[in-house]
Formats: sequence, C-alpha cells, structure tokens
Amino acid sequence: MKVTPGWSTGWSIVRLLVAVLIAAALVAQLSRSISNAMERGGGEWTVTANFFSFFTVLSNTFSMVVLVILGVVALTHRGDATSPSTALSFAHASVMTYMIVTGVVYNTLLRGVPLPQGTTVVWSNEVLHVVAPLFLLIDLIIGTRPPRLPWRAVLGILVFPVLWIVYTLVRGPLVTNPVTGASWWYPYPFLDPHVIGGYAGMVPYILGIAVGLAVFSTGVVYVGRRRNAGPSAAPEALSPVGQAQ
Repeated sequence: MKVTPGWSTGWSIVRLLVAVLIAAALVAQLSRSISNAMERGGGEWTVTANFFSFFTVLSNTFSMVVLVILGVVALTHRGDATSPSTALSFAHASVMTYMIVTGVVYNTLLRGVPLPQGTTVVWSNEVLHVVAPLFLLIDLIIGTRPPRLPWRAVLGILVFPVLWIVYTLVRGPLVTNPVTGASWWYPYPFLDPHVIGGYAGMVPYILGIAVGLAVFSTGVVYVGRRRNAGPSAAPEALSPVGQAQ
C-alpha cells in the first residue's frame, strides 16, 4: 500500500482515537477496582499496584503511549511523518507483539475464567483484550510503515515479558490478596502455583507463552521488513533499542 500524506494523517488520527479509547478503558476499570476496595474498607494502594501488575494493563498502557507519540509526531511533521525513528519503531513493534499475545492468551486461556460479579467493567475488558489487540494487528498490516528493524530486535522485544514474569513470581508470595485475604496474589491463574499444582505446573504455560512471544515478535519484525523491502528500505544502522552503533 502506497503511503500518502493524506493516509498518514488519517491513520495518525485513528491511532490517537484508539489511544483515547484505551485510556478510557484503563481508567474505567481502575476506578471500579478502587471503588470496590473502598467498599471493602481499604486496600486501595494494593489494588492499584495489582492493577498495574497485569500484563494486559501494562501492554495497553505502553500501547497507548506509543500510539499517542506516533500520532503526534506524524501530525506535527517532526521529521518524516511516515518513517518514525528506529527507537520509536522498536517500541511500536514491541507493543504490537505484546498486544497480539494479550489477545491470543486471553481469548484462549482466560475468556471462560469466572470473575466475582461487579469486579470487571465489561466494555473495558473487551477493549483491552479484543479491540486494542485487533487494532495493533491491523496497524502492523496496513498502518504507516516504520523503518526496517534488524532481526536482533526480536531479542529486545522479549526483554520486558521476561522481566515481567520474574517480577510476578517474586512479588506474588509477598502480597496479601485484598479480596480473599490469602497471603499471596498472582495476576493470572496459570501463574499461580496454588491453582495449578505448584511451580512445576506453571512451566508449560510459561514455555508456551515464551514460544508464542518469540513467534509473534519474529512475525512483527518480518512484516515490517517485508513492507519496507526494496531500494528505499532504511539501512539497519541502529540497535533494537534505537541507539547508534
């Protein structure tokens, strides 16, 4: 697809609108969670910390920020509106990967998990787990093109999920569940050793998600490279984190 100034402007506006939708969904769910904590008589800070410990929430938050930056950069014509910096392109590829994985994991593993009545804002849940991931997938396929990323960017994309898993497993036994009073709290049942029969039970899930992340991150980089194939493709002059070598 040929990227014209009009297409770039229109898609940038769509990105900003999706960022606003994500922000509204995050605020709505966080407000509901804090309100429920207040009704129980406390634990607002723990609930807030737990909220931002979900991979879904972090992925959506990062996506919102990246989409806003991409939209503003394009609309204000800071540099080439259709070719963001490699650092921004790397961030864009990262959130695309995280959001696609979020959508896949939720809709295959977590869609049917029952939640206490009144704890989830239904429309917010769908935006964060379905609408936003689908948009990032569409953005990968038809959005304004980022520069080519080197293949080693795949490893860079995997850094955050690895750190998140380590954080989750270290923090889990140190937090009291504000709803049940249990002396542990994990964001997802497949990472809760008390649910899946110990730490050994979570290994297949972690390995499966790791493979999925590797596959999807490779796919995201591949699509970016394919969409920029040809004589005009940007040279691979920068590292995955956007620093000049």
